[in-house]
Amino acid sequence: MTALAGRTTRIASSPTMKVTAAVDRLRRDGVQVWDFGAGEPDFPTPPAVSQAAHAAIDGDFTKYTPVGGTLELKRAIIARYKADYGVEYRENEVIACAGGKQALYNTALTLFDAGDEVITHAPGWPTLVEQVKLADAEPVVVRARADDGFALTAQLFLDAITPRTKGIVLNSPCNPTGALMTEDALTALAKETSRRGIWLVLDLCYEQLIYDPSPHNLPAVIERHCKDLGVICGSASKAYAMTGWRSGWSLGPAAAIAAQHALQSHATSNVSSITQKATVEALTGSQEPVAQMLAEYRRRRDALHAWLTADARLTIVKPAGAFYLFADVSGVLAEAGFVSSLAFADALLHEARVAVTPGEAFDAPGFIRLSYATSMDTLREGSVRLLEFIARR
Repeated sequence: MTALAGRTTRIASSPTMKVTAAVDRLRRDGVQVWDFGAGEPDFPTPPAVSQAAHAAIDGDFTKYTPVGGTLELKRAIIARYKADYGVEYRENEVIACAGGKQALYNTALTLFDAGDEVITHAPGWPTLVEQVKLADAEPVVVRARADDGFALTAQLFLDAITPRTKGIVLNSPCNPTGALMTEDALTALAKETSRRGIWLVLDLCYEQLIYDPSPHNLPAVIERHCKDLGVICGSASKAYAMTGWRSGWSLGPAAAIAAQHALQSHATSNVSSITQKATVEALTGSQEPVAQMLAEYRRRRDALHAWLTADARLTIVKPAGAFYLFADVSGVLAEAGFVSSLAFADALLHEARVAVTPGEAFDAPGFIRLSYATSMDTLREGSVRLLEFIARR
C-alpha cells in the first residue's frame, strides 16, 4: 500500500468521540448506560428555530449560498455580538462555518505555518492541539492547575512565548473544566500579544453558558487591544441546542476572514442553506430558551456537585461555565489499583454502566469529565452507581 500523507501520523482521532462510540455499541446490544460523556445539550432545538428551517424548505431556500454565508446571517451574527458585547464588526469581518470546529480549523490553517509555535492550554479540548498540528505548526501546551481553580491567567501564556510564537488559542469557558479567563487576564495578554505581533484566537463556543455574574466580555477586550490580531470563533451548537445543524462562525480582521473564505471555498463551500435560516432565527429571535437552558444546567451542576463531593476522595472544582464537572479521581486510582483514569473509566462503564470521559482525553490524567447535559434522573442514578463503584474499591 502506498504510504499515507505524513500529517496523518501527527494527529489522533477525537478521544471524546471514542466514549460516544463505546456507549453506542453497548446500547445496540440492549445494555442500558448512564451516559455522562456527551458533550452536547440534551434539550431540543428551540421550536422557533426549527420552524424557520421548515419555512426555508417550504420556500425552496435549498440552493447554494455565498461561501461565507448569506448577508442576512452575517448581519445576524454581527448584531448578536453588538447586543451582547457592544462590539462592532463589518460584513467582511465575519464568515459562517460548519460549526465552531470548522471556524477554528479555518483559523489554524490560515494563520499558522510550519515552524510556528502556537500556545494552548491543558486541561483543554484536544481538537485545538490537533488542528495546530494539521497546520504543520508546533503546539505548546501550558497547564492550568486544579488548586488554582484551573484559572487561565495571562502569565501562564506569557511565560511560554518564544521568538517562534505565532499565536495563542484559548477556550473560555473551558471544556472540560468550566473555568473562565477573566477580562483583566485577557487584557494583560492581549496588550502583550499585540505588542509582539502574535495572533490571539478565542474559542467562545460556550460563551452563553456562564452561571454567575462575572466580567467576561472577552470580545470587547479583543476590540480594544488587538482587533487587528484577534479572531473570535463561536457556535450555535451549545447555546441553542443545535449541535447537529453544524453552525459556527469566525469574526476577525478582513484579511484573515478573506483567507478563511478562500480556504472554505475549496473545502465545504457554504453552510447548509437551511441551517443558515435556522441560525438567523436563533440569533435574532427570543433569547429566553437560552436563559431557560442555563437555569436548568445550573440546577443540575449544583445537584451533581453536591452528590459526588459527598465522597471525600472526589475533588471537584465547581465550574463557572459550560456543562461539565471535572473530577480529580487520583485518590481513588491509588487506593483501587487503577493504573490510569482511562482504566478507571473503562471499568466504570463495563461494571457500573456509567460512561465518563477519562482525563487523558484532555491531557489531564487522574481526572474524569462528567457532562450534566442530561436528565436529572440520569444524573441521580448515574452518580449513585459511580459512588457505589468507588465504595467497592
